[in-house]
Amino acid sequence: MSDVTEIQSQPGAPADAPAADAPRGRGPRGGRGGDRGGRGRDGRGGRRDDRRGGGAEEGGEELIEKLVHINRVSKTVKGGKRFGFAALVVVGDGKGRVGFGHGKAREVPEAISKATAAAKKAMVRVPLKEGRTLHHDGNGHFGAGLVHVRSAPAGTGIIAGGPMRAVFESLGVADVVTKSIGTSNPYNMIRATFEALTDQSSPKSVAQRRGKKIADLLGRGGSQTAEADAAAVVE
Repeated sequence: MSDVTEIQSQPGAPADAPAADAPRGRGPRGGRGGDRGGRGRDGRGGRRDDRRGGGAEEGGEELIEKLVHINRVSKTVKGGKRFGFAALVVVGDGKGRVGFGHGKAREVPEAISKATAAAKKAMVRVPLKEGRTLHHDGNGHFGAGLVHVRSAPAGTGIIAGGPMRAVFESLGVADVVTKSIGTSNPYNMIRATFEALTDQSSPKSVAQRRGKKIADLLGRGGSQTAEADAAAVVE
């Protein structure tokens, strides 16, 4: 099980702008001097950096990016060994949306950027109870991985390890109890955790699906404060 690392993206500094007083015309050997320098790589590079700026945020909101696992593979060729890297990244907004993605490249930063872009495209919304925990218990299974997630009272904290902790921290869950049985493969653990999270349903969605009021659903268990509990349900 690998350590989870939080990604801190730092925008690159723009390229140096060309000199404003560069002389124009032909140089001593007949080539173009200042004109070519003013329209060369530096000038185009600065504008290209401006177009790439602002890609670390989704719709103006700041996202939580966590690097879960990096795998290095090597291929033996005629000239030696050729290395490649695969990155697994979890992205969330801390308010009920989370996604994961993986990317492959020859260099680690490029693999992380590919995985981050894939995670942003695959984000899902999970209903949270009081904005801090899950509404009910759930199970998730993928491959040889089996995970159990349980809602917890306030003050419990995130009782999870490795890849599962990264998912709940990015999701914005503050209290949850989890258990992973079987494989410790981070890819299978992440997929099993997302299967358990996508099965979560809130009282509001159940009431709409059944054509009932939230107070009617919460009052079936003998609750005397069904109306107050229904008013407190947000998701």
